[in-house]
Amino acid sequence: MKNLWARFLFQDRGIVPTRRFLVGYAILSLIITLLTLVGLSWTTVILLNVFVLLASLLDLRFTPKRSQLKFRRLISQQLERGLPYKVAIEVRNESDLSCNMKLIDGTPQSFQVDLPLEGEVTGTGTTTLTYDVIAPVRGFYQLKKIYVRYYSAYGLWQKQTAQEIIDEVKVIPDLTETKKYLEDAQHYLMHEGMKIRKRKSGVGEFSQIRNYVVGDDPRKINWRQTAKLQAVMTNELEPEHGKHVMLLIDCGRMMGAELKSANRLERALEASITVAAAALGNGDYVGVIAFSKDVSVFVPPDKGMAQLQKILHAIYDLKVDAVESNYVQALNYLQAVQKKRSLILLFSDMQTFLQEDRTLGYFEGIKRRHLFLLVTIQDELLVKRAKEDPNDVNQAMIKGVAQQQILYKKRQKVKWEKRGFLMVEAKEERLATDAVSHYIQIMNQGLL
Repeated sequence: MKNLWARFLFQDRGIVPTRRFLVGYAILSLIITLLTLVGLSWTTVILLNVFVLLASLLDLRFTPKRSQLKFRRLISQQLERGLPYKVAIEVRNESDLSCNMKLIDGTPQSFQVDLPLEGEVTGTGTTTLTYDVIAPVRGFYQLKKIYVRYYSAYGLWQKQTAQEIIDEVKVIPDLTETKKYLEDAQHYLMHEGMKIRKRKSGVGEFSQIRNYVVGDDPRKINWRQTAKLQAVMTNELEPEHGKHVMLLIDCGRMMGAELKSANRLERALEASITVAAAALGNGDYVGVIAFSKDVSVFVPPDKGMAQLQKILHAIYDLKVDAVESNYVQALNYLQAVQKKRSLILLFSDMQTFLQEDRTLGYFEGIKRRHLFLLVTIQDELLVKRAKEDPNDVNQAMIKGVAQQQILYKKRQKVKWEKRGFLMVEAKEERLATDAVSHYIQIMNQGLL
């Protein structure tokens, strides 16, 4: 019975009656049964029912065989989290008989799809059925089977089959912010009021010689070229390349806090990939360390846009761990694997990080070798509670606690910044932009 029930639930192989046949057969059986009232024997009733049932099976002779239907799934091997994609199922009919079919793709349970698909396949023809899919959860998935029911010529019966077609799919973080930066970096940072090549005077590498314009530093005038071309020429510098940037991604318990459209870890991954794209595009070396209680991912620093793919494939399936983050162990690991002076961008929860007073002394040793920048997401609910007008005692207590938390965080932040640590607290939708802006600013000013 379990196997039979599975067949009716659109699985495995089998032949099932259609609604048209069941309704027609029920009406016909009722009519034949009523004829017993006028003298028709029950033996005749049974024989007529068996005859109708067997006659209906002749309809199956005008349907293609299962082996004559070929299927192929066309799907991208990489899907970005939360974005819609088209999936095509190509159906090829090798028989001369046409048929209508209903199709369900064996997608993972977390995928958002609009199934089943319905369509007609002509004799010796090919039909493509498409549907939209959204993958809201990152990770590695396999699409294994395609389940199909196709109707007989008169629509009395349905043949059922399942073909195993394995496709592997990786659901990666949303790269919308990264694509925006790669398309036009200056436009991406325009609302920051900064230029990508803004720099401290006298700092940077030689880029080119160009005509002098109003506002240029007179000390950069190239007098040799000026005398040669009879026009005032100046040397143009650009930020130094080949610096080391290490991205530390916290995967601890507090990074699972839900935001408007994702949790903190999702936003941190999107921002870290955008920073990596900016740094690699500028010719810098980029590496990644992901940690919670222990270090789970390490990508050694390297340059070139091929490194971006290495980073993406290393961190695309990171999950939030239900444990507290161990900053000391992560920084010990960093000290062991990264000897060169680097810009350290830590994507974490600020409140959890600032409570780790025991690590403040340890960070003094990190600061002497590396430049440290903490990037975190602003707690908008806390800010909202602190600004609300209280209407009763309960709301007044909530507002007081929220304001107390904000003041404590500000005091802790001032204490850390006095020790020389840089901290950025951005809104959810601006995390990637602010992280890239501070990276550009640090490189332009030659702080590293």
